[in-house]
Amino acid sequence: MRLVQVTIPAGMRETVLDALDEKGIDYVVTDETSGRKYTAVVYFPLPDNAVEPVLDYLEEIGLEDQSYTVVVDAQTVVSRQFDDLEEEYSTDDTDEERISRQELHTEAEEMTPTFPVYVTMTLISAIVATAGLLLDSPAVVVGSMVIAPLIGPALAASVGTITDDDDMFRKGIKYQAIGLVLAIGGATIFAWLLKTTYVVPPGIELASIDEIAERFTPDLLLLVVALGAGVAGVLALSTGISVALVGVMIAAALIPPAAAAGVAIAWWQPLPAVGATVLVLVNTISVNLAGVLTLWYTGYRPQNWFETDDVHQKLVRNVVVFTAAVLLLSAFLGAVTVSSYQTSTVQQEIENDVEAELDQHERFTLLGIEYSTGEDVTYEQGNIVGINQQITNVTITVGYENDPDQGALADALHERINDGIEQEVSVEVRFVEIERR
Repeated sequence: MRLVQVTIPAGMRETVLDALDEKGIDYVVTDETSGRKYTAVVYFPLPDNAVEPVLDYLEEIGLEDQSYTVVVDAQTVVSRQFDDLEEEYSTDDTDEERISRQELHTEAEEMTPTFPVYVTMTLISAIVATAGLLLDSPAVVVGSMVIAPLIGPALAASVGTITDDDDMFRKGIKYQAIGLVLAIGGATIFAWLLKTTYVVPPGIELASIDEIAERFTPDLLLLVVALGAGVAGVLALSTGISVALVGVMIAAALIPPAAAAGVAIAWWQPLPAVGATVLVLVNTISVNLAGVLTLWYTGYRPQNWFETDDVHQKLVRNVVVFTAAVLLLSAFLGAVTVSSYQTSTVQQEIENDVEAELDQHERFTLLGIEYSTGEDVTYEQGNIVGINQQITNVTITVGYENDPDQGALADALHERINDGIEQEVSVEVRFVEIERR
């Protein structure tokens, strides 16, 4: 519940009090004696879901431009009249739990830190995430998400869109763009310093680090993380629940991929850098799109929705732009997902062929199979539109006893593998002598 305090300007006392009486609201009025243009201050409690319609009604009668309103939390209200008011505004949907549009606007505005703090915290989180990726430490990566300040600008852009606050929307978009550039740039510089000072071994294989590999070849399923984060962030904000944990979820969709992009740039691996950067972009836009749609679904509307078509046009425009960008970038993620599926299918076929061939040779034992992959880049009008990962080499380690014909097995494996798949791969067979005692 909320306690609302409204200053009443000269000449509007009776109008305001009559409006509150009409709504069945119990109130207390005190005279305002500062000698300014206000004549009284009225206090009245409201259920959470009644704040927005009541304040909108007061604005309709002309109070907005001549007064100011303060809304604070109220712990307990003991009043039969308030109970009747609470019952009147009770609903069976999310409207009963959500805060007013005015409170939503204030909460979103306060969540974005000052610019110096935002820059500093973003750089720190990106550096910590880079260290966590190179250490292959999920705990350190999660720690970087906790300190990332990205949830404020993301929610501010969504709230600015739905409440027709162009300044808030532009500030949210600006902060997000700056934050992503800082995150990728900071991660690149930090990773480059680690590489040039040999803090990280010079021969390290980045693709062998699990925390990095999954961001180098982003899967379409990672889009679910961003969409879920946007929905959860808005629901937490609009219902007055703490958004701290949701902020970690939003950072999970943005900071690790940004750090992975920086690592790829520092090691000069263009294709992984493109993949990680696309993941960052699509996740950022998805968070914004999910936020706007969730606000709309939960009942928030621009205040002057029915007064001008311009508000409606701007809202539709932003949603269309966000949706188009998500679909365009998701096509890239979809191509990577399909490529990963095809690679996994080929690997399974190769393993089946190897096992079938070795079953025909009793003195050989399969010890392991390793794959080397390469990227087949698809261009359209000079732009990268897809990256297909393909297996280029298969290394099979085979144990043997009693000096069998190794050359014949190597030839048979090469022939069977390349007959079983549609692409040509080189096959390397390593033989290890086994002694059984």
